[in-house]
Amino acid sequence: MPQDPMDFEWSYWIEWGREHILWLLAGHLLVSQVSRLLVEKYKPWCLMVYGMAACWSLLGIKGFAVILLHAVISFAVAQFRLSLLTWLCSLILLSTLRIPAVEEAKRKWYDTENEYYLLLFTVSVRCLFCTSFSLEYCWHGPAQKSSHSFPWMLAYVFYYPMFHNGPLMNFDEFSKQMRRQEAFSLKTNLSILIVGIIRIFFWWCLAELMIHLMYIHALYSSAPPLEAASYWALGGLALAQVLFFYVKYLVLYGVPALLLQMDGLKPPALPCCVSLMHSFTKMWRSFDVGLHRFLVRYIYVPMGGSQSSLLGTLFSTALTFAFVSYWHGGQSYLWYWGALNWLGVIVENGVKRILSISLVQDLI
Repeated sequence: MPQDPMDFEWSYWIEWGREHILWLLAGHLLVSQVSRLLVEKYKPWCLMVYGMAACWSLLGIKGFAVILLHAVISFAVAQFRLSLLTWLCSLILLSTLRIPAVEEAKRKWYDTENEYYLLLFTVSVRCLFCTSFSLEYCWHGPAQKSSHSFPWMLAYVFYYPMFHNGPLMNFDEFSKQMRRQEAFSLKTNLSILIVGIIRIFFWWCLAELMIHLMYIHALYSSAPPLEAASYWALGGLALAQVLFFYVKYLVLYGVPALLLQMDGLKPPALPCCVSLMHSFTKMWRSFDVGLHRFLVRYIYVPMGGSQSSLLGTLFSTALTFAFVSYWHGGQSYLWYWGALNWLGVIVENGVKRILSISLVQDLI
């Protein structure tokens, strides 16, 4: 039975995974386990060299040079230790991905559109990693200079399991865990790997069944079936779509999370099932945990967060969702999506504050 071809993300990453990325991840796993067994002290540098080689082989020398250039520029700007300047640099680097002339030049580097998109997605995610390192560099004093050096930035930026599509791990978490040396047990790691592969294979089979049998995205791409459907049917379609999105990211984030465990790191928690969620706030906290931690640590809290006035909280939240919308591409529908999510979070928190007033609780 033919599959629903309308979910670009799933088709795209599965195709790349089968042809190239899974093999490169297997190579990373081999390098990681050998380095943990023989040269634990040099594990970060072994993985850094492998990540750079994998990037070069998949994106070519020009793609590799773009990512390295972003890292060099971010590190140079971070030397001023000014958070605002670091953010300005990050936004400028991110904006270069949307300049038509630059896009056209990068497209000419590759034979297919899919190869160009792989560079685009990779650089977008690397921008977050460069931002995380640079801000941590700004906030830490000279005493932590050795753990915030340029080689450590490269080890973080070119760490391959999170290279193309995440998940995101902030630099402070990555460096602490990567420097920590633990007793290595090949038997324990092998059992973790086998159980992890079985779970991911189950999720992948479930996602493939959904995309071959349900045709959710094909239905959404055509107006007549939606206009003819009842409200109950539309609600069911919406639920089916977010459930597929959930299962899809169990696979897309599950594979790198398993490799992080094999490397002795603690990955961000995998997405929570959307059927268990009943609030905007919980959705943002527990679906993409790595991105949520990034947004809270580098945008929401520095701008005042919940500790500031009501207007300050509204502004912090708005800025956070504005960045999310811009990072995802900045198209008009993404601004609407961000605004609606911001409104949902604000209304939800406003109702919670009202319900926490003792008078209201007594009335209830």
